Amino acid sequence: MAGEVIALDIVVPPECGGWRLDHFLKRRIGRLSRTRIQAIIGEQISFPDGRRVRPASPVRAGETILLRRPAPNEPEVPRRFDVLYEDAHVLVVDKPAGLPMHTTAKFWRNTLTAVLRERYPGESMEVAHRIDRETSGIVLVARGPAVARRLTMAFARRQVDKTYLALVKGHPPDAGRIDLPLKLLDTPSHVMMGAAAPAEDGLPSVTRFEVVRRFPAHALLAAHPETGRQHQIRVHLAAVGHPIVGDKLYGASERLFMRACDEGVTPELLAAFDGLPRQALHAHRLTFPHPETKQRLTIESPLPADLVAHIESLA
Repeated sequence: MAGEVIALDIVVPPECGGWRLDHFLKRRIGRLSRTRIQAIIGEQISFPDGRRVRPASPVRAGETILLRRPAPNEPEVPRRFDVLYEDAHVLVVDKPAGLPMHTTAKFWRNTLTAVLRERYPGESMEVAHRIDRETSGIVLVARGPAVARRLTMAFARRQVDKTYLALVKGHPPDAGRIDLPLKLLDTPSHVMMGAAAPAEDGLPSVTRFEVVRRFPAHALLAAHPETGRQHQIRVHLAAVGHPIVGDKLYGASERLFMRACDEGVTPELLAAFDGLPRQALHAHRLTFPHPETKQRLTIESPLPADLVAHIESLA
């Protein structure tokens, strides 16, 4: 709506206490240039205690930073999702490819968290983990802050097992284990992850995989991330020479990825992205300890129709 203002309250987590405001916003909002972050700080940010707002202002653990900005003109995305499992404590949804998880500089209403608020009005819903916007599949949602804390602890203790299905290029071995520390790279997109050199500079990152099905020039893999780094499966598979089909950032180039962000997926860019408008990665299975009963629960999501059709075209 014209003239509508977005009100976003950003809580500073404990690990970010003492950070500079501009560094915290870069992490929290993502893919913003230094100039854009400074403009946001000058025009849209305030502290609840009224203290002066500057890029170098330290943020305090637990405080709420206030952001007020004009609502963006958002791209159209899928806004429907199926519920795979539901009880009084958790909700497991099947996120469509293209639907972002959280608010960004480009998306406000068209996010999973916004759709959850619409579908379950008045209920406290907290997403327990993240998958990329172009990745489809299982997302675990906590119904209430107490459940969210238990699920966060389960992820931190590696009590949650995740299996993704990924269509990759080339002929990978029947099975493998990729142990490659990762870190956020200093590149124009501000989102690109890569191998850390030396390894001590990065976060430990391990992915196991096995081949599910082979094709003349591709393979369908089941990938099991033992750690949960940003873009981990995508970076790891690209690093061993088998990038995911349709991956704009790690399968094509950062330049083409940024063009797609700005222009959309044109026919020219679609050809560079293997003819698939989104990356062929699907969160297929999730096993986690139920936050109330402690029993392990396994939920599966079948491959969506767009990936099934693309895979069958390769046979």
